[in-house]
Amino acid sequence: MKAKLLRLFLPIALVFTMVSCSKDTDSDSSQEYRLVTSYDYSAEESDLIQRINDYRESIGKSRLQIVNHISYKSYEHNEYMIDNNVVNHDYFDDRVNNIKHVLGAVRVGENVAYNFSSPTSVLNAWLNSPGHKANIEGDYTHFGVSISVNPTTGKRYYTNIFMKK
Repeated sequence: MKAKLLRLFLPIALVFTMVSCSKDTDSDSSQEYRLVTSYDYSAEESDLIQRINDYRESIGKSRLQIVNHISYKSYEHNEYMIDNNVVNHDYFDDRVNNIKHVLGAVRVGENVAYNFSSPTSVLNAWLNSPGHKANIEGDYTHFGVSISVNPTTGKRYYTNIFMKK
C-alpha cells in the first residue's frame, strides 16, 4: 500500500519541484549576476583564510586573493544548508555560472564542511580528504570563505569556493 502511494505521489512531487525551481531561477535572474563588493569577515573566517594561504605557501603554491563576492556566494550556500538541514553541494552549477559571469572565472572548485569547532580543525579535515585537499592545493588564483552558525543548534557550516581567473 505504501509503495503504491509513493509511486502515485513521486511523479507529482517531481513535477512540482521542477516547476518551482524554474520560477525561482527566472524571478531572481536580475539579481543573480550582481557583483557583491562588501563582506564582513568574522575573526574565524579571517583565520581560515590565513591558514589556507599559509598552507599553500608552505607547499610552494601562490597565495590566493580573497574576493568578497565569492565569500558572499559561500555565505549564501551556508544559509541554504542551514535552512535545509543538509551538507552538500546543491546548486553548485549555479554558483559556478555566477562566478564565471560576474568575475570571469575559468575554473571553480568548492569545499564544504559541517560541525567542526575551529578553522584549524576544518582545514585539517579538508587536508586529510583527497578531493578537498586537491582544491586547496589546486591551480586557483582567488577564493572566498564563509563560516555560518546555525542559530538553533550552534553548529558551524563552512563553505570555501576557489576560482581561477
